[in-house]
Amino acid sequence: MPMARSALAARALNVSQPAVSKVLRHTESQLGIRLFDLVRGRLVPTDEAHALFREVDEVFHRVTSLQQTANNLRNSGAGHLRIGIVPSLGLEVLPKAIAAFRAKNPEVTFDIKTIHHSDVLRSLYERECDIAFGYDPPAHPRLTLRKLASARLVLIAPGGSFERGRDSVSVADISSRDLIGVSSSGPIGDIVSAAQAQAQIEFREIASVDTYYVAAALVRQGSGVAIVDEFTARATSTEHMDVLQLSPPLEFGVHAAWLEDRPLSKLASRLVDLMKTVLRAEVELPVRT
Repeated sequence: MPMARSALAARALNVSQPAVSKVLRHTESQLGIRLFDLVRGRLVPTDEAHALFREVDEVFHRVTSLQQTANNLRNSGAGHLRIGIVPSLGLEVLPKAIAAFRAKNPEVTFDIKTIHHSDVLRSLYERECDIAFGYDPPAHPRLTLRKLASARLVLIAPGGSFERGRDSVSVADISSRDLIGVSSSGPIGDIVSAAQAQAQIEFREIASVDTYYVAAALVRQGSGVAIVDEFTARATSTEHMDVLQLSPPLEFGVHAAWLEDRPLSKLASRLVDLMKTVLRAEVELPVRT
């Protein structure tokens, strides 16, 4: 049995059978447990092996995280900014801010990563980014948050879905419509859920997506309606789509986030100021209806 197990492992790993046999015997001897059984000619991990794998897998993830952090430290520099951004702010807001920034700082380079709400702390901690921009990031003792603007959620729908001349809808008005939901929308999803609970209604969700611009693409093709942030609506709406305000308004905050023990550089601080300026100008613009 041990020889058969090691022969299979040797072929899978493309190493000699004696080497695998020696390592397997030594490992099982040291651990005092059996790691593999031979079942119908195949090596099958034991329950104990599965339990150990979960622990080892976590260790490898930690090592990978450490290696990534070290690599990011090597590649960082005073003239290079690493930015984490939620997808909808990357459609127009960040590109406008970077264009204005480069007009005065043409020598600065950028590394821009799209992140979701749940990635903010990890991306900063692992030094994938120096600063992150998102919607109401989660509070954490290590995070410093700066609110840059308040924005609103809106409803996007295929053209003609509602009567002509109407410019707003309530959450209850949406309950009878095919809705495209956004599954990883974080605090914005919580805002919508709270409004739904208050109205005591159930949405007829026909699809769930990860990002607002995918929801907008489905709306554009006539698949249903979607509640999205105003930045996505402004960047993706067409003449064949309707954009309606929600009544009462559903608002959220747009924040910059960084680690408290890693203060922003002067360049990063300038970019935050520019993002605030662009955001304030954006939210004052009407969304096409």
